[in-house]
Amino acid sequence: MDTESTYSGYSYYSGRSRGSHRHGERSRDRHKSRSKDSRSEKSVTINTPPAEPLLGDTAVRGEQVQDDNWGETTTAITGTSEHSLSQEDIVRITKDLEDSVGLDCRRYFTRTLAIILGLLVFLTPLAFLVLPHILWPDKLQSCGTACEGLFISVAFKLLILLLAVWALFFRPARAGLPRVYVFRALLAVLVLLFVISYWLFYGVRILDSQDENYQGIVQYAVSLVDALLFIHYLAIVLLELRQLQPCYSVCVTRSTDGETRHYNLGQLSIQRAALAIIEHYYCDFPVHNPALLSASKSRAAKHLAGLKVYNVDGEFPAAPAEGPGNNAAAGIAHSQSRAMIAAAARRRDTSHNELYYEEAEHERRVRKRRARLVVAVEEAFTHIKRMQEEEQKKAPGDVMDPREAAQAIFPSMARALQKYLRTTKQQHCHSMESIQQHLAFCITNNMTPKAFLESYLTPGPTVQYSRDFWRARQWTLISEASVTSGLKDGTIFLLKCVDFSLVVTSKKIPYIQMSEEYIDPKSHKFVLRLQSETSV
Repeated sequence: MDTESTYSGYSYYSGRSRGSHRHGERSRDRHKSRSKDSRSEKSVTINTPPAEPLLGDTAVRGEQVQDDNWGETTTAITGTSEHSLSQEDIVRITKDLEDSVGLDCRRYFTRTLAIILGLLVFLTPLAFLVLPHILWPDKLQSCGTACEGLFISVAFKLLILLLAVWALFFRPARAGLPRVYVFRALLAVLVLLFVISYWLFYGVRILDSQDENYQGIVQYAVSLVDALLFIHYLAIVLLELRQLQPCYSVCVTRSTDGETRHYNLGQLSIQRAALAIIEHYYCDFPVHNPALLSASKSRAAKHLAGLKVYNVDGEFPAAPAEGPGNNAAAGIAHSQSRAMIAAAARRRDTSHNELYYEEAEHERRVRKRRARLVVAVEEAFTHIKRMQEEEQKKAPGDVMDPREAAQAIFPSMARALQKYLRTTKQQHCHSMESIQQHLAFCITNNMTPKAFLESYLTPGPTVQYSRDFWRARQWTLISEASVTSGLKDGTIFLLKCVDFSLVVTSKKIPYIQMSEEYIDPKSHKFVLRLQSETSV
């Protein structure tokens, strides 16, 4: 009997453990499927692998914490692991390819429609002039001197219109917008309706009746070309001149570090304003460095990890059963959280001292390694000048080119530059190839050591770094209002990318009332009287 009860109890617990194990596997599978679905909903672009970094690892994210000597302790990545792909990577790449194909099809479709409309516009006046000679050449009246002069007018006006349309509409696309450009679509519809109406009038009044007055037909074609020139002038006003006058002041804030810039924009839609802000961002904002944001997170995690709560009465139940014991467990958890909050509040009084000393130590290390870097670069450039003086005495065939000179002196400054970039968390922004190219550029243009170091001592805008570092991003526009609607006072929208987002707030520039105050020029005149008599 005891054996049977023991065996039955063992079967119960083993079945329960297997059931819980299967339940855990199902929960993990559901979690993975949710994570895959959530990742598949985001817009992601395929980033081409950058050049070989100076310090090894380029995947530096804000969630990773690296010590100063991680370059010597990092495990090397073999060729197999570098090119391996998981199932999630394959799904993500497939979705990215589908999105890119959709964007390309949309772009080519729009361009094809524009080319067809342009051919229709330019061939219509010529068709008006050619069709009478083909259909009823015997009935046409002779074209006089005035009619022949109109031929020259039509030819030059079509040439001017062709150049103007090419300069305004056939420029390289700067970006792919989520919605159609409203004014451009309205102009295209206007031109299409205008050409169709001219064709209808031409078919009813000229083709059906076979008009014999050829000079009147030429004048009709000239009127069409003149109207097309006026429509092009309207396009310049709506697409270019309307947005030049500033009407709104927008505040752009980066969500991760709070970097803020202000810009003045004109009458633009939300998507066009977002495009202008992204172009300004690449040129004005310093490069986003997620490694600098890991210090505060690691400090907070360290403080929370140092807090422990002990139960002196007994162990906490791992999985309390249903019943009155739940209230006791909830009370214990509540008291535990209150104890954690109280301990964190007590430690908060001394955390500012730790932050102060950490920042002071970091600034000291940065100044020290910066001084070493400056000295190393100055010595390297001094060696270059010495080599140039020696090469002037050599034959022309033995002169070293700037690329070889850069490769020769780079090892003397490489270690100091490595340590400085590690300390300032810039190692993922500069590769060895880019540093050598910049050094060769400075040598070619006879630049000073300070000019060479400026790119590394002061973080520059995003556009100055490698193309793969700043161009391989896809932005998502998040707005409550329609993206085709215009900017208004108090409009708020987000520009979101993989690592951060830009929060944009618009304010209308107030109306300025100026008044004039007239000052009489005679009110400034005065007379200085001097007494010639003096006291004796």
